[in-house]
Amino acid sequence: MDVNSINPVLEAFINILPQIGFQSVKKKSVFLGGSMLENNGIMINIGVLGPVKGVIIIGMTVDSARQFASRMMMGMEVPALDALAQSAISEMGNMVCANACTNFASAGLAGVDISPPTLIMGEGGCISLSVPKVIGINFDIDGILLDVFVGLY
Repeated sequence: MDVNSINPVLEAFINILPQIGFQSVKKKSVFLGGSMLENNGIMINIGVLGPVKGVIIIGMTVDSARQFASRMMMGMEVPALDALAQSAISEMGNMVCANACTNFASAGLAGVDISPPTLIMGEGGCISLSVPKVIGINFDIDGILLDVFVGLY
């Protein structure tokens, strides 16, 4: 996997999250991981198709997901991750990954497409990916912690 393949995804987070109400998007660390990921509460799985293939996984705790959903729903209180809150979180993943496709096209890789997001709930579970390695990025977004795993080939 080419490390530069994560740049369009990183740029998408930095570009899109301020458009949906977040002020500060800070990359905390970058690391290499394997094909098995532990779920800390919520994971959004988005498949990538075309000249690059693989997955983009967005992971966060349930509390972080509630805060994200609240911000996306104009500050509405989100005491539980009901269907509306789940939809808001999935839409955030969809918006960021669609923007990453645009960024890939701008970088000369036209035709990159994404699958609809799949929301996985279940703290403490693991998911096994179809890619052998991922590059992980830890973000601090207005004090909300979020992990992004990019496995593209």
